[in-house]
Amino acid sequence: MNNKVLIVYTGGTIGMVQDENGSLRPFAMNHIYDLVPELHRCSYQIDTCQLDHIIDSSNMTPSFWGDIAEIIEREYNHYDGFVILHGTDTMAYTASALSFMFKNLAKPVILTGSQLPMGVLRTDGRENIICALELASARQMAIPEVCLFFESHLYRGNRSTKVSAENFDAFCSFNYPSLAKAGINISFKPHLFLPTPDGPLEVRKRFDSHIAVLKLFPGISPEVVRAVLHAEGLHGVVIETFGSGNAPTERWFIDAIHDAIQRNIIVLNVTQCKAGAVKMRQYEASCDMDRIGVIGGGDITLEAAVTKLMYLLGTYPDDLDHVRRSLSLSLRGEMTIPDHCCH
Repeated sequence: MNNKVLIVYTGGTIGMVQDENGSLRPFAMNHIYDLVPELHRCSYQIDTCQLDHIIDSSNMTPSFWGDIAEIIEREYNHYDGFVILHGTDTMAYTASALSFMFKNLAKPVILTGSQLPMGVLRTDGRENIICALELASARQMAIPEVCLFFESHLYRGNRSTKVSAENFDAFCSFNYPSLAKAGINISFKPHLFLPTPDGPLEVRKRFDSHIAVLKLFPGISPEVVRAVLHAEGLHGVVIETFGSGNAPTERWFIDAIHDAIQRNIIVLNVTQCKAGAVKMRQYEASCDMDRIGVIGGGDITLEAAVTKLMYLLGTYPDDLDHVRRSLSLSLRGEMTIPDHCCH
């Protein structure tokens, strides 16, 4: 029996064609064979569906993440793999969010998109779709995780980040190697895959979006820091610090962060650097942060840090100790630590 792959269209550049007036409009996914006739030669069955409301990825929210997850949960036993067509601007956030939502995922869920619309002659979308489908249908090398494919590379979804608004190689994974590379042949790296789980798929769809991202810069004022930390309803903060997790050592700054932690606001420390990791206490400039209870994010990406914090606060709203512990663990391979602990 041929493998079956479901394409889920959410919106974005990859689903656009030009009409007779030269304007871009979404095309009907059930006509994908017309735009990509090469798919007629595939050895696997392709079905398509789309969200009820197609959106620009700049409008992506946790509610839409839930809609995508519901489709995959509903169709999970009917398909061997899934390809999600998504706008590039927030694709790494969606890939990260889905990775946390799916516990015991044993099938590939691959997000892809394009920098140029499908209706444009030089589009990169055609190759991205074909390769993503090939990877999602590869039964002999099933990838049990949420991934992101772009410009020949398959990345772990929660390790990826968008690095270019203009180049076809728009994504990168700085702290973890690609899981596969598509050239003349597709080269898989199974030793880098997450372990195939034993239990049944569990889908957890609750997110708490009452968080903030505080990006530090030289000269940041006490008023700005306090305004962020006293936002109404705030439950968590991701602080983008310098280098390996360093922050100002001025008393007003440490006191402001400490006060937030005392008010049960979770504070997660991630580096502004694209590569490398937070290493609390490596320098004096991070010692106070560690002492007052700021949690080190290791080499996690900002996208994964934001979605992980939202996921944990939404899933365990009454157990903040569990949230704090879990932020220091690698739940879905999003951080480089010796042991994977799936919750």
